[in-house]
Amino acid sequence: MSREETLRRLQGGEDGRRFSEDHAAAAALNESPVVQRQQPVKLTPSWEDSNLPDEELNFRGVTMEVAEMEINPPKDRYNLVYWIFLLHGIGTLMPWNMFITAKEYFVDYKLSEEYTGEKTALASNFLAYVGLTAQIPNVIFNWANILWEGKGQNLTTRVVYSLVFEVFIFILTVVLAMVNTSTWPEAFFFVTMGSVAALNMANGIYQNTVYGMAAKLPFKYTGAVVLGSNISGTFTSIVSIVSLLIAPDARTSAIYYFITALFILLVCFDTYFALPLNRFYRYHEMVNEKEQQALRRAQIGQTSSAPLWPIFKKCMPQLFNIFFVFFVTLAIFPAVHADIKQSSPDFFISEKFFTEITCFLTFNMFAMIGSMTASWFPWPGPKYLVVPVVLRVFFIPFFMVCNYQPLPINSRLFPVFINNDWAYWIASMLLGWTSGHFSALGMMYCPRMVEPQHAVRAGMLGAGFLITGIFCGILFTMLPPIFVKSISWTV
Repeated sequence: MSREETLRRLQGGEDGRRFSEDHAAAAALNESPVVQRQQPVKLTPSWEDSNLPDEELNFRGVTMEVAEMEINPPKDRYNLVYWIFLLHGIGTLMPWNMFITAKEYFVDYKLSEEYTGEKTALASNFLAYVGLTAQIPNVIFNWANILWEGKGQNLTTRVVYSLVFEVFIFILTVVLAMVNTSTWPEAFFFVTMGSVAALNMANGIYQNTVYGMAAKLPFKYTGAVVLGSNISGTFTSIVSIVSLLIAPDARTSAIYYFITALFILLVCFDTYFALPLNRFYRYHEMVNEKEQQALRRAQIGQTSSAPLWPIFKKCMPQLFNIFFVFFVTLAIFPAVHADIKQSSPDFFISEKFFTEITCFLTFNMFAMIGSMTASWFPWPGPKYLVVPVVLRVFFIPFFMVCNYQPLPINSRLFPVFINNDWAYWIASMLLGWTSGHFSALGMMYCPRMVEPQHAVRAGMLGAGFLITGIFCGILFTMLPPIFVKSISWTV
């Protein structure tokens, strides 16, 4: 029987009616929107939901990239993240170093009697004024950032707004360098001090946040920030010397100098947004976030969610080391250090570059080397670091008995015991190296004194004591000029 004949029979009889009805029902069923929306059946055993944490249920919320990173933790290819944190270390101390290294521009040019036509007391203690104006807001905002940590603030907000504000202030500084301020030196001085204060408000938040970010990563990345901060001083010293050599006058030299700082801060701004694109950095952020989640689950029902005091007690030995290293360093550098004059006219460094080379360049270069050696051989260990840190206090009387001549010149009554330029220069090298080496060790040891989930807070505490040590050291610099000008001692 042919196919056509079979169809006619089915359509004509009882079987045909059933065939037609079944065919119509099947067509209607295929067009039904309810059926089209049906999804494959999922089987989720009930014991999973009741016994496993949410983030582990059937890899919920876990992308293939995250799963792959957990199985094969990524490496910092080409040390890219390390170099970014080193660059941010340069950026954290760029505002401070730019203003203290530019002593020649402010004291010998903008506020000098030759430029203004009048003699003022503003130039005499310029570095001390800059130090206090810079560090008071820096300390306040640094500690505010520590105490506010954990309140849900986005680190990106802190870093971005801080850097944008710093860029704006440096643009203002460049404009002031271009403008003739000889008829209003007092106004220029106070505008400069206001700029320094505003700059360090933003920098206090930026610096503290960068140390907190580095604490999420392995040991050496905090060292990268410390190394960068010491490179910052060397870099600014070199830029200052080069500017003096190539520029026709002090005004042009200052413009080149401050524009360089502007460029570095813009690069820091750009590279911050490159960090989340790096798999190595994302992996360690993920690990840190998991530790924070585990901590929050463990603290359910507890009253304290920000254990600042327990963290402080565990980190206190390293916090003291950080504080005292910077206290001794800033008690000498730059206020006392920069006023030590050349003793021998036959010394191979000319008087024009004596302070730039033996003070700023030497200290910053050896502080940079000290930061490197701390990563190469971390000696002494956390337990005994306090011994050489405390012994550094003898640098203070040593530099005071060198040829230290605070303004006004020839006002010193206390005798000079060390007239050898080489002895003074070697001591400058040791001051810089010990500052870089011991401060880097303290900053690297500090986050390791606590549990991994508290490392960020410990890193921020370390940065807070760093700034506090700088502030107290700068306060101390008020005493050496008074001492050598007031006390006479006949040998």
